[in-house]
Amino acid sequence: MSARDPSPESAARAAQLRDILVEANRRYYGDADPLLSDFEYDEFLRELQALEQEHPVLATPDSPTRTVGHAVSALFSKVRHRQPMLSLANVTSTADLHAWQESMAGFDAGAEFAPRYTIEPKVDGVALELVYEDGRLTVAATRGDGMTGEDVTANVRTIRGLPRTLPDGAPPLLEVRGEVYIGKPDFDRLNRELQERGKEGMANPRNAAAGALKQKDPRVTAERPLRVMCYGLGEVQWGPGAPPSWSAARERLQALGLPVAPESLFHVAAGIDEIDRVVLALQEHRDDLDFEIDGAVVKVDQYDLRRRLGARSRSPRWAVAYKFPPREGRTVVEDIVVSVGRTGALTPVAVLRPLPLGGVTVTHATLHNRIEVERLDVRVGDTVLVIRAGDVIPKVTKVLRELRPADAAPFAWPDACPVCGAAVDAAEGEPLSYCTNLACPAQVKGRLAHFGGRRAMDIEGLGARLVEQLVDVLGVHDPSGVYRLTLEQLAGLERRAEKSAQNLLAQIDASRTRPLARFLYALGIHHVGESVARDIARHLGTLERVIAASAEELADVPGVGDVVADSVVRFFEEPRNRAVLAALAEAGVAPAPEETRDTDGPFVGKIVVFTGNLERMTRDEAKELIRRLGGKATGSVSKKTDLVVAGPGAGSKLAKAEKLGVEVVDEDEFLRRATGENA
Repeated sequence: MSARDPSPESAARAAQLRDILVEANRRYYGDADPLLSDFEYDEFLRELQALEQEHPVLATPDSPTRTVGHAVSALFSKVRHRQPMLSLANVTSTADLHAWQESMAGFDAGAEFAPRYTIEPKVDGVALELVYEDGRLTVAATRGDGMTGEDVTANVRTIRGLPRTLPDGAPPLLEVRGEVYIGKPDFDRLNRELQERGKEGMANPRNAAAGALKQKDPRVTAERPLRVMCYGLGEVQWGPGAPPSWSAARERLQALGLPVAPESLFHVAAGIDEIDRVVLALQEHRDDLDFEIDGAVVKVDQYDLRRRLGARSRSPRWAVAYKFPPREGRTVVEDIVVSVGRTGALTPVAVLRPLPLGGVTVTHATLHNRIEVERLDVRVGDTVLVIRAGDVIPKVTKVLRELRPADAAPFAWPDACPVCGAAVDAAEGEPLSYCTNLACPAQVKGRLAHFGGRRAMDIEGLGARLVEQLVDVLGVHDPSGVYRLTLEQLAGLERRAEKSAQNLLAQIDASRTRPLARFLYALGIHHVGESVARDIARHLGTLERVIAASAEELADVPGVGDVVADSVVRFFEEPRNRAVLAALAEAGVAPAPEETRDTDGPFVGKIVVFTGNLERMTRDEAKELIRRLGGKATGSVSKKTDLVVAGPGAGSKLAKAEKLGVEVVDEDEFLRRATGENA
């Protein structure tokens, strides 16, 4: 066996790499369902190229190193490209750029080699060719295998912002190459709409664009927010005065109304150092763009030099893609753990086999919530795709189920808090679950800060910094500990003088008898905000009645449904919470009872809207009066509104009330009904 003959291991590896890359091409281009991340694909391709270069006998005519894209789908008619739509070779460093320039200079030996370079963003989308004949869009085709693409003309004609006809002066034949993509805001909005309709969201904008472009029904494509950015040309019949460079041709395309990269993102450079500066700046600001990019495209600008340099089998010699560090990769889930945040929310986190991604090594990725875990059906042992965009926490976007181990079991969501063992509040259909323990160590700081907040127990001075000290230095682990603090303890804290300690103790003492509604809100019961706390307090009157109330009794409270009622019951049934409440009572915390609502008054269960100016009371006073009388004050008029109180200057709300037939009274009549007397 000669030095150039491959070993059986090398031959087997080359065959394996070809199979992997062919299947990856089919999935990426044909199904819009990537098998590999871009980084992994490039790594496998480089490995195959190295094997074929070392052992030429391994290089088959249909090797992925010599072909582009994938076979054309039978679902679409075929379009033959007049000029091949090639791929681009990749570079990832300044040294790579220098090597590329040297290879071009060596190939163009004997001629004056003085390239000028253009740099523009490499949009992460789907390659497309647009053919304009006599100024009319006649054909739009995908890249396909580089020689033959799929006819997607009907779909492309639905893309907003892409001209179907060009103005006078357009070349009789103009083939434009571009990238079809979906912008980040549009992608987020599209995913929200899909999920609201009960459909599965899409993994990334590139997949969404590819799927939309290959819809059999153009009406479906028209619903997708596709955009196009033109980056090059195929065959063009310019006639006299043909542009000598891509930068000049780009200006012509822009004048014809074709979308190209924004001026701020298009650069012409004289050398490698300048290219490096531009690419680095683009990489630093990639998250500020409203579309995804995975690198920059660097091209020789002059067409005469491009023609001399020509192309290899799958890529032109005169252009490269300067790829950014990968932000998507594939790895294995080694464990799934559930963390508890400061609000008590349980968040599942995938523990990953270490993965280099975006310049860091990723070992954990968020799975968001239990609904997302169920949607992904992610399991320990699964191979997954992980993305990391900017400074965002890495997240799992897809499970590669075909690689799942046979013994991988579905993840069992905990019914108890993994930190303290308390019951978990997990209402059916809701994505988030919460620990119900008021004294859970994982959330004690967040709960203390909330407890002392202005709209809760209103303990001035109990801010985030002091809470940190109370927990970390003094060992306070639940709200009752706040009421056992001494002057000596507080004055001994860093940056706290005796006077400020005295003021804080006075604030703490004053809070012992805050109204029941404030106390209920301060407890941080899931689903119980200020309004609900006020409704419960005014319906039941005392803390003892609230604690003893059944779910049925609570659900009878106006504004409190079954979900809220169940959450309140679970909170007060938790033994740890009862222990904290007992400790608070022992420390002298006795919430002031609320005056219960009149169950027979004129506003019980009524929805009232105030509009215009009130002259005898403020708007807040009027709303408070409605609440005390069993009603609800809202800010907008609808069919559910029972009464509109209109003062001078009433406008659109009054007009809408009259249109809907809602009863309208003035301030005097409102007060007469509220007091039951002549006002």
